[in-house]
Amino acid sequence: MGSVMETVVFKSTQLWESRDKRLDGLPLMNSPVASIIICLAYVYIVKIWGPKFMENRAAFKLQGVMMSYNVFQMVFNGWLFYELGHFGWLSGNYSLVCQPVDYSNSEAALRILRAGYWFYISKFVDLIDTLFFVFRKKNNQITTLHVIHHGILPMTLWPGVRFVCGGHASFFAFLNTLVHVVMYFYYFMASMGPRYQKYLGWKQYLTTFQMTQFVVASAHCFQLMFVDCDFPMAFCWWIGGHELIFLCLFINFYRKTYFSKNKKTVLKESPSRRTPIQLQATKKDL
Repeated sequence: MGSVMETVVFKSTQLWESRDKRLDGLPLMNSPVASIIICLAYVYIVKIWGPKFMENRAAFKLQGVMMSYNVFQMVFNGWLFYELGHFGWLSGNYSLVCQPVDYSNSEAALRILRAGYWFYISKFVDLIDTLFFVFRKKNNQITTLHVIHHGILPMTLWPGVRFVCGGHASFFAFLNTLVHVVMYFYYFMASMGPRYQKYLGWKQYLTTFQMTQFVVASAHCFQLMFVDCDFPMAFCWWIGGHELIFLCLFINFYRKTYFSKNKKTVLKESPSRRTPIQLQATKKDL
C-alpha cells in the first residue's frame, strides 16, 4: 500500500512540475479545488437554494442590470476573440493542423496566455446568467443543458489552462468567444423588452451556430490522432470529448425546442379568411 501511495505522490509531483509556470500566483491557478467548490456551489444555488429563496418573493426587475451585463459580455468576449485571433489563429503564425504551445515569454505567447486565462475567468462570469433566471423566477429556463453547460466548464477548463494554455487547445476558445459575442447580442436584444421580440426570430440559427462550433472544434482536436504533433494527445481527448458531450446536449435541446409538438408554432384558423395564422412560440433563453 505504501509503495502505491509513493507512486501516486511521485506521479502527481511530476505532473505538477509540467504545469505552465507563467501562471503561478494568478487567482484560481494554484489548485483546481477552488474551481470545483465554486461550480458545486453554483449548482446548489440555482437548483435548490435560489428557487426556495424566491418561492414567496416577487420576481426582481433586472432589465437595466441585464442590459449592462450583456453589453459587458459582448465587449469582454470581443476582446478575447481579438487577442486569440490577432496573436494566434488569424496571425498567420498558427497552424490549423498542428499548433504546439509556445511556452516562451515573447509578446505573442504572453498575449495568448493572458487571453486563455481570462477566457477561463469568463466562464465564472457566465454563471451570472443563471442567477438572473433565479431572481426573475424563470425556473423553467434553468434546464439540464443550461446547468451542465455552465456548471462544469470552469472546473474542466482548469487542466487545459494550467498545462497547455495556448497552442492547439486555444482554438475552441477562439471559436467560443465569437459565438458568445453573437449570443450576448441576442440576449441584449431580448433584455430590451417586448417590443423587440419581433427581432428575435433567429434564435434557431444561433443554436445552430453554437452546435457548429462543437463540430468544428472537436474535429480540430481529434485530427491529431492522425498527425504527428508536439501537443499532448490526452488534452485533445479531454477537450474534444467535452465538445462532443455538449454537442449531444445541444442536439437534444434543438430537437425538443424546435421540433417538439409542445414547442412548435401553433396554427389556428382565421374566421374571416379561413387561413392559418402562425403564432410565435414563447421565447426561452438558452
